[in-house]
Amino acid sequence: MSTSPFTTSLFTFHTSSSSSSLFSSKLSHFRSFRTSASDHVPAIISQNHTPRRELLKGFIALQFLPFVLLRDTLPSHAREVDVGSFLPPSPSDPSFVLFKASTKDTPALRAGNVQPYQFILPPTWKQLRIANILSGNYCQPKCAEPWVEVKFEDEKQGKVQVVASPLIRLTNKPNATIEDIGSPERVIASLGPFVTGNTYDSDELLETSVEKLGDQTYYKYVLETPYALTGSHNLAKATAKGNTVVLFVASANDKQWQTSQKTLKAMLDSFQI
Repeated sequence: MSTSPFTTSLFTFHTSSSSSSLFSSKLSHFRSFRTSASDHVPAIISQNHTPRRELLKGFIALQFLPFVLLRDTLPSHAREVDVGSFLPPSPSDPSFVLFKASTKDTPALRAGNVQPYQFILPPTWKQLRIANILSGNYCQPKCAEPWVEVKFEDEKQGKVQVVASPLIRLTNKPNATIEDIGSPERVIASLGPFVTGNTYDSDELLETSVEKLGDQTYYKYVLETPYALTGSHNLAKATAKGNTVVLFVASANDKQWQTSQKTLKAMLDSFQI
């Protein structure tokens, strides 16, 4: 099983009621002793101790920053409006709107590290803000690790994101095609953790297919990922162009999947560079 570099574990501690009472009693004695002792400590020591305590709190908080950013449990919208208010209708299906990524949208596109791409999405979806640490803004055009290009979400239907990875992570061949990198199974084994948000197991792969659009080849995947941070159902589509492998991911939990799988599949099918 492969593990994402952004993986963070959480631990939950359970204490019995009897242990809790004993702990509270001891804690009370400790607090009384600490209060008594503090009466004899000069004020300047207390003042000097406070910044150190705050610094420690800040350091501990930073350890959990990647996990908080990855989980996106508190959505931060790039635009607090439906995408239908600023994106044009899709020529192929007016019930969707068309997103065409340009240089104004992402740091990698401005740096020429990713080729423009497009896909359709429902007009009621919202665009999410990408944290600087995940956007690749700090490392373009020579990023060593994958980054998130764009992300959109609807609470009732799911979310989609475009993830880009330096080609060198998968092959040493310059300007390699997706076929040059290897089979669909080999590609998803490398990129799977960036689909799920944590880990990838080959048993989670239900279906693979290959699609040709002009001169560009795409690998498509259907995954059932019960332990994924992104959702228990994931669809993915990968291709390579220039120095980058680009991955489109559509994710949903069980409740969202029941009503939106057809919509998510349409979005996946529409993605192209």
